[in-house]
Amino acid sequence: MGMDTRIEAAILAAITQGQARPAPDKLAKALHYAVMPGGARIRPTILMSVARACGDDRPEIADAAAAALELIHCASLVHDDMPCFDDADLRRGKPTVHRAFSEELALLTGDSLIVMAFEVLARAGAQDPARALELVRILGRRTGMPYGICAGQGWESEATVDLSAYHQAKTGALFIAATQMGAVAAGQEAGPWEELGARIGEAFQVADDLRDALYDEAALGKPAGQDDLNNRPNAVALLGVEGAVSRLKDILAGAIASIPACPGEAALADMVRKTAERLTPMHAPQRTVPGE
Repeated sequence: MGMDTRIEAAILAAITQGQARPAPDKLAKALHYAVMPGGARIRPTILMSVARACGDDRPEIADAAAAALELIHCASLVHDDMPCFDDADLRRGKPTVHRAFSEELALLTGDSLIVMAFEVLARAGAQDPARALELVRILGRRTGMPYGICAGQGWESEATVDLSAYHQAKTGALFIAATQMGAVAAGQEAGPWEELGARIGEAFQVADDLRDALYDEAALGKPAGQDDLNNRPNAVALLGVEGAVSRLKDILAGAIASIPACPGEAALADMVRKTAERLTPMHAPQRTVPGE
C-alpha cells in the first residue's frame, strides 16, 4: 500500500468511527467535510517519510500517528477560519465549516477532531504502549501550551509579538511533531529529529507568507492578503519578497543538513527538496496589489 493510500485510509477510518450511530447527523457530516477531501497532507507525509527512513517496523503505529497529526491540523484550520479569528469564507476552495454548517458546529467539529486524534493514538497503544505514549506526549506538547499551535494562535492577541516564538508555535509545532512522531513510530528517539521539523516549519511559514502576499484567492483556495488584513507578523513585510525567497532557500539547505543518520537518509533529503519545490511560490499567478 502506498504512503498516500495509507494516510487516507487511516484518516477515513478515524472519521468513520466518529460517525458511528447514534452520532448527531450534522456534526457527523461536518467531521467528514472538515477532513475530506484533504489538502496536500504535507505533515502526515513528512511523518510517514521519516518513519520509512527509520525502518517503518510498525506500520500500524505510523498510520495512527499520521492520522492523529492530520486530525489536529484539520481541527486547527476549522477553528482558525471561524469569525472570532480569521472569519474566512473559503478553505481548500470550498466554504469553511462554519459557513457550511454554523459556528456552533464548527467549534464542536474542531473540538471533536482534537479529541479523536488522541483516541486514535490510544487505540494504537495496544500494538506498542511505549511508542504510543511517547506519540501522545509529542502531539500534546505541539498542540497545546506553551509550545503548540494553541500558543501560536495566542500570540496573535499580544500587543508585542516574539516573531520567532510565534512562527515556531503557529506553524513549526506540527512540523516538529511530524518529524519526531515519524521517528518514534519507527522506534527511534525523538530528540535528534526536532531540528529538521523546526526548519521545515520555518520554511513553510516563509513560503506561506510569500503565497499570502503574492497569490490571488483563486490560486490559494482561501482569501488572499490575510496577513495584511489581520496585521499579523509576516516575513515578506520584514524582509521583502527577494529577501524572503533567499531566506527560504537558506532554511531548506539547513533542513537537509540537519537530517539525522538513518537508513533512508538520502530518500528523506529528496523528499525535503521536493517539498521545497512545491512550497516555493514563485511560479503562480500574482494578484494585483494597489500601489504596485
